[in-house]
Amino acid sequence: MTSDQHTGEAPFDPNAFLLVPPRTFNDLKVGEVFRAPSRTLTDAHAAAFQTVSADNHPIHYDTEWARTHGHSAPVVHGLQVLAFTAPGATLFPHVIGEVFISFLEVSCSFLGEVHSGDTLYPALTITALEPQGEIGIVVTAATIHNQRGELVLSGQHKYSLHR
Repeated sequence: MTSDQHTGEAPFDPNAFLLVPPRTFNDLKVGEVFRAPSRTLTDAHAAAFQTVSADNHPIHYDTEWARTHGHSAPVVHGLQVLAFTAPGATLFPHVIGEVFISFLEVSCSFLGEVHSGDTLYPALTITALEPQGEIGIVVTAATIHNQRGELVLSGQHKYSLHR
């Protein structure tokens, strides 16, 4: 006898634990926005990324070197800032989880410096839905604003989904 037989509850269903109802390619809409929670970068984040990336340029950790070269403070690694556009920080991969095939492409422009202490606000906005036979390509604009509302990163992601 299973526990649900003892309690009279419905049988266990793992789909009842999904964060959001799964959707198909055809359910998505251009203009939908998937935001990630804001995060404030610290020196510890920068040091951890420096360790993982092995990028040891002094612009990222030497305050005097950065100031001598025209920066107000050490600059957070660009790839670390780009990582804030990871779709997994939003609900997007939960929405497309059942039909997701692959993350195809990423590109970006770095529009402003990011420093320790800055708070970043990432978002993915669907800009195109391109049916291609049995698959569909989802194109999103990837943006990051800082606490002053300045756009510090603008880019694009592409994903392939089953149709």
